[in-house]
Amino acid sequence: MFSRNVCLLLMACIANEGQAQDQHLPAVEVFGPRDASIGTADSASEGAADLASFQARPKLRPGDIVEAVPGVVATQHSGDGKANQYFLRGFNLDHGTDFAMTVDGMPVNMPSHGHGQGFADLNFLMPELVSGVRYKKGPYFAESGDFSLAGSASMDYVSSLEAPFAEVTLGAHNYRRILLAGSRTEQDHTWLGAVEVGSNNGPWDSPEDLRKLNALVRFSSGSPTRGFSITGMAYQSQWNSTDQIPQRLINDGSLSRFGTLDPSDGGNTQRLSLSGKWFNNGPNTKTQLSAYAIDYRFDLFSNFTYALDNSVNGDQFKQSDHRHVFGAQASHSIGNQLLGLDGMASFGAQWRGDRISAVGLYRTEAREILSTVRNDAVSQDLFSVYGQQLLNFSDRWRGYLGVRGDTLQYGVQGHELIYGAANSGAGQSTLVSPKAGLAFTVTPSAELYLNGGVGFHSNDVRGATITLDPQTGLPANKVPALVKGTGAEIGWRFKPDDKLSVTATVWKLRLDSELVYVGDAGTTEAGRASSRRGVEATLRWRVNPRWRLELDGALSRASFTGDTPVGEGNFVPNAVEQVVASGVTHTEGRWTTSLRWRYMGPRALDSLNSVRSSATSLLNLGTRYAVNKQLSLGVDVFNLAGKNGNDIEYFYASCTAGEVSSGRCGGGIADRHVHPMEPRTVRLSARMGF
Repeated sequence: MFSRNVCLLLMACIANEGQAQDQHLPAVEVFGPRDASIGTADSASEGAADLASFQARPKLRPGDIVEAVPGVVATQHSGDGKANQYFLRGFNLDHGTDFAMTVDGMPVNMPSHGHGQGFADLNFLMPELVSGVRYKKGPYFAESGDFSLAGSASMDYVSSLEAPFAEVTLGAHNYRRILLAGSRTEQDHTWLGAVEVGSNNGPWDSPEDLRKLNALVRFSSGSPTRGFSITGMAYQSQWNSTDQIPQRLINDGSLSRFGTLDPSDGGNTQRLSLSGKWFNNGPNTKTQLSAYAIDYRFDLFSNFTYALDNSVNGDQFKQSDHRHVFGAQASHSIGNQLLGLDGMASFGAQWRGDRISAVGLYRTEAREILSTVRNDAVSQDLFSVYGQQLLNFSDRWRGYLGVRGDTLQYGVQGHELIYGAANSGAGQSTLVSPKAGLAFTVTPSAELYLNGGVGFHSNDVRGATITLDPQTGLPANKVPALVKGTGAEIGWRFKPDDKLSVTATVWKLRLDSELVYVGDAGTTEAGRASSRRGVEATLRWRVNPRWRLELDGALSRASFTGDTPVGEGNFVPNAVEQVVASGVTHTEGRWTTSLRWRYMGPRALDSLNSVRSSATSLLNLGTRYAVNKQLSLGVDVFNLAGKNGNDIEYFYASCTAGEVSSGRCGGGIADRHVHPMEPRTVRLSARMGF
C-alpha cells in the first residue's frame, strides 16, 4: 500500500511550480559505456537511444521502452502484470535471461526466480519519467555482469520536471490510466514525486481486470560535479491472464483467438525499493557509490497443458517468489599514463544479495493449492570486482583490456516434506572473465572496432543443489551455478555529424550450456552447448528539424553444438532469426507524430526445425497536439493495420478436458500454442501542466 506521506509529498510537488530549473542538479550517468561517438565509443553495438524518439513512440506496455535498443523485441503472453517476453541476438530471452536491465542503478533481473531465471518485470516503470536508455551488447565490458551475455539496457529517471502535470489516458477494453507528477527545486535541492493508477481488461474473452498502483519519490541535491540522490519506489498490481492456447482449437472454431481454457489463471506482484547514489566528478576522475534495498513479492497461477497430467483437477500450478534484495556498488575512473601512453583506468566492486524466504511451485485448481512440488528458502550472494585499462596508442588507434571476477555463494533449504531435505545444500562458484577491445579511426567520421570477451549468466541455484526430481523422485543431475559464454564482434560506425549515425556489426557468441530452470516442473535441465552468430545494422538520421528516421535490421542463427541426441536436431527452439524495425517522427508546429513498424520473422519451434512460427508485423501510430503551453492531447493507435499475428508461439504437447474424456489425448497432442497480438486498439490522452 502507498503511504499517506508519499501522497502528501506528491501533492506538494504538483502544487508548486518549482524554482529556477537551471539551478537543479542534472542527471549524471557514470556506469555504462561512454558516449557512442567517433573517438570515444568502445564498440559499434553500444549506444544511447534518442530521448525525443523513445518518448514520442507509442508504448502499449511499460516494457516496450526496451525496443529503443536496436534489435530488441518485447512481447507478452500471460497478462500485463507479468514480465515481457524478450528477444535479441538469436535468443528467446524468456523473461530476461541473458539481457540485463537496470532502472536507476538497481537490477531488474531476478536470479533463482519462481517463474524463470533472470525474470525482469518492467511494469513498475513510468516511461514518461525515463531520462535515457543506454545499451550495450555482448560480453565485452568489464562492468557488465550477470545476465548480460546478449546485451544490457540501463534506464534512469529524471530528477526534475519543467512543470508538474496530470495525464489521463482512456482506451478500448476499459483501459484507464492516471499519472500525476511534479517536482520542486529550492537552491540545489529537488523533490520529485509521481503517482500512477491504472486498469485494463484487454481484448480477452475473460477480462484481464488489471489493477495497478505505482509511486515514486526522489530527493536530489548537489551540483553537476558532486551530489547525491535518494529514491523510493512502490508498485503493486493484480490481474487475470489469458495464457497461450492450442492452435487446433482456434482452427476448429471451438475457441476464439482471445479465449482461454482456464479463466482462473492470473497473479499479483509488488515491489518496494529504496536506493541512493553519490557521485564526485573531478577534472580527471569520476567516482560513484550506490546502494539499494528491494522488497519483492510475486504469485502466478498458470495452466499451459490444461488436463494432460491431471484429468480430474487440471494442470494449473502456482509459482511464488518472496524475497529481499540488497546491493551496493562502487566505481572509480581516473586518467593516467601507462608506458608513456595516455589512457584511463577504471575499476569497481559490486555486491548483490538475495534473501528468498519462499520460492515455490504448487499444484492448484482455481487458485486453490492441492499439493506442494517445491518450497525452498534460498540465500545467494554475488561478489564482483573488475578493472579495465584504456590506452590511446596514437591519434587513430586506441584499445582496452579488462578483467572481471565473480564469486557466487549460495544456500538452499528445502521445506517440502518428501524431497526438500535431499535437495538442500550450499556451494560456491567463481568465474574470471577477460575482456578486450580495439578501435581504429579510419576517417574523422568513421571507425572500425574489434571486441571480444568472456561473460556469464547464473543459473537457478536450486539446480545446483538438486539430487532428486521433485515430480518423480528419480535421481536428478546437478548443474553448474555459473555458465560461461564467449563472444566476439567486428563493427563499423559512420557518424559525419550529429544528424546521421550508421553502424554495422558482425558478431558470434558461444555458450557452454543452454541451462534453463523449468518452472513448470520444478527441475533444472542441462542443455547442450550452443553457438549464435549474426549481423546487425542501424541508421539514425535527423533529416531536418521536422523529420527523424530510424532503421534497424538484425539477422541471426542459433544452433546446438556437439553430439546430437537421437531424435533431436540442432536448432535452438524459438531463437529469433530476423528482426527489422523502422520509425519516422515528424514535428510540425504543435503536432508531433511517430509511426513505428516492427517485423519479426519465422523461427524454429523445435530442434528439428520441422515446425516454424509465423512471422509477425506490427505497425503503431502516435500523435500529439499541443493546444497551448499547458494542455496537450494525444492519440495512440496500436496494431494500426489490424494484423492477426501472435506475440509468442510454442510447440509442445497438451490435452483439454474434452480431449481426455473423448479418448483423443493419448500421451498428449503436440501442437502450436499461441498467444495473439492485441487487435487494433485506440487510446486517447490529455496532459495538463500546472
